[in-house]
Amino acid sequence: MEFKDYYKTLGLSQDASQEEVKRAYRRLARKFHPDVSKEPDAENRFKEVNEAYEVLKDPEKRSAYDRLGSEWQGGQDFRPPPEWDAGFEFRGGGFTDADTAGFSDFFETLFGAGGPFRGARGAHTRGAALRGEDHHAKVLIELEDAYHGATRQIRLEMPELDPHGRVRRRPRTLQVRIPKGVTAGQHIRLAGQGAPGPGGGPAGDLYLEIAFRPHPRFEVHGRDIYSTLPVTPWEAALGGRVQAPTLGGPVDLQIPAGSQSGRKLRLKGRGLPGRTPGDQYVVLQIVTPPADTEATRRFYEQMARTFSFDPRTGQGG
Repeated sequence: MEFKDYYKTLGLSQDASQEEVKRAYRRLARKFHPDVSKEPDAENRFKEVNEAYEVLKDPEKRSAYDRLGSEWQGGQDFRPPPEWDAGFEFRGGGFTDADTAGFSDFFETLFGAGGPFRGARGAHTRGAALRGEDHHAKVLIELEDAYHGATRQIRLEMPELDPHGRVRRRPRTLQVRIPKGVTAGQHIRLAGQGAPGPGGGPAGDLYLEIAFRPHPRFEVHGRDIYSTLPVTPWEAALGGRVQAPTLGGPVDLQIPAGSQSGRKLRLKGRGLPGRTPGDQYVVLQIVTPPADTEATRRFYEQMARTFSFDPRTGQGG
């Protein structure tokens, strides 16, 4: 039996509000109504939209559906866990065969007359303890925190069901340890900080996806760090040692003689820490002093007479 992702059918995320559910349904129902739609397979799409809305429009049915968690994806083979068959009993009349006519086997298995989610209101569990859903969020951190490691307080807006089964967002403040060397796109798992488990079951986990705030001096690519280093024309031409900023503090860097703007110098192991640490790449940028005094103007004029140099040679025109 195929698992039905009702949120995907309506083009919604799992934390969508009931008003967003309603708007999505109305838009798609108009688009795929068989009497007016020119879309291919409009009738089947219309049935899928109706089935998804039947579940998600009602807070109790939606809450029951959400208990499936994130273990399945749309189109995967689905079999209800064994404990559902023995552990759930819902009061109320449930759905009749006429109510579920035209809906999928997946819907019938969960919400039909014999399904574990039969009946939408006044539901209760008997001896069932299920694990709560995992929650996911993206957090922005400073690049320095990833380099050194840190403990930071973060504030999140997390979805939860109120006593009436409606989805709402609740602010949460958490102390989070940021591991040294974490990279963008990695996840930090906070065990037991997800949704509470139905029937007294264990809570789910919270997964925080790491992203970096823009840095005024550094860019990060994987574990490698990139920075731009301004140098004078004589430092580039003659070479010399200058100080270059890194996440670990300034270091001495040897500028090779005859360097040009855009030359990339590597500082081995100066990127983000890890089993194989990243590197830092310093890109040289030659900065020309302004000719803003009579003396500096005469100096530039002397340079123009001394050097027979045309950087545009070979470009034609």
